Amino acid sequence: MRLAISKKMNASLAKTLTKVCVVTGSRAEYGLLRRVIKKIDLSDTLELQLVVTGMHLSPEFGYTIEEIISDDIKIHKRVEILLSSDSPEGTTKSMGLALIGFADAFKELKPDILLILGDRFEIFAVATAALIARIPIAHCHGGELTEGAFDDALRHSITKMSSLHFVAASEYAKRVHQLGEEKSRVINVGGLGVDAIKEITLISKEKLQEAIDFTFSEKNILVSFHAVTLDNTPSELQMRELLNALDKFPNIGIIFTLPNADTDGRKIISLIQKFCREHNNSQAYASLGQLKYLSCLKYVDAVVGNSSSGLLEAPSLQTHTINIGSRQKGRLRSPSIIDCEPKSKEIELALLKILNRVTDENNYEFINPYGNGGAAEQIVRHLENTDYKLLNQKFFVDLK
Repeated sequence: MRLAISKKMNASLAKTLTKVCVVTGSRAEYGLLRRVIKKIDLSDTLELQLVVTGMHLSPEFGYTIEEIISDDIKIHKRVEILLSSDSPEGTTKSMGLALIGFADAFKELKPDILLILGDRFEIFAVATAALIARIPIAHCHGGELTEGAFDDALRHSITKMSSLHFVAASEYAKRVHQLGEEKSRVINVGGLGVDAIKEITLISKEKLQEAIDFTFSEKNILVSFHAVTLDNTPSELQMRELLNALDKFPNIGIIFTLPNADTDGRKIISLIQKFCREHNNSQAYASLGQLKYLSCLKYVDAVVGNSSSGLLEAPSLQTHTINIGSRQKGRLRSPSIIDCEPKSKEIELALLKILNRVTDENNYEFINPYGNGGAAEQIVRHLENTDYKLLNQKFFVDLK
């Protein structure tokens, strides 16, 4: 950090640094942005403004701001937006608080550009506040599809508010261009999740067991299931179907990561906690942190649920995935992934199939369609070489 400060002091003598405001509201999002944030902080021409919001500030979701603090990164602003509710009204009110909070934050920080990732409701509110404040937006992981959640519409809306687009695959680049964005402003950098895996040193299995107070069985799975906000089948019912299937496997170790602050998320949390009280082969965690989460992902036989990490990260760790329901429908996926409906019998059969794959030790294709790493370096390089005064929102139509 001292070296970074010294470099910035010398650079500031030559020219004014470009202020890049990065906003993070969830543990998963921070895990993806972590390397980008650190590289911005070390840049000779960029000045980092880090704003923390959302679940990071909630003890209920692990108070994950402590993970950011432990990374020795200066936090410039904290914006509290969460209400103790996961109803549609509560989520909408949280978005309202975000609009108010970020209106004040942007007025104070006066960034040259905003860097955000993904599709969550709080990030949509952040983008809206920046648009009104006439702050150019650089958006990561646009152009993707998740048809089972309203995040899909939020992501595409953020794309239309943004001026610079860092996408994870060529198919997503085409979709962003299809939305009316100029090709020169759409850069395929690959998935940031692949970066995380390439640059991190995982914990040994023995140390991981000690760190999370969990003893691995002969077979183990990691369960990460989030609310499905657009599906006809309620999230609570889908979770019950999943738990009914897991009840048939008393001899496998089950690690649960609790869901995000989404509509009906607390109902899912309650069901998981009840299951863990009744099944001594299972344990739930509000937040494992990136290092322990990726280490778990490496050592389990499969990740089960509807989290994007089963598609974006698991293949790079050669871990099987059972993707349940419609939440991730539309995303690119590796041949190693099994899709199934949120029905207990289908989940049970998929688990048996995955466990047989592992037992057979056949060479299944773990091909990650999100690249081989290097996304963080590309993003920072483009941020360093972009003239932000030329960035504005235009609609481009390619009639060819």
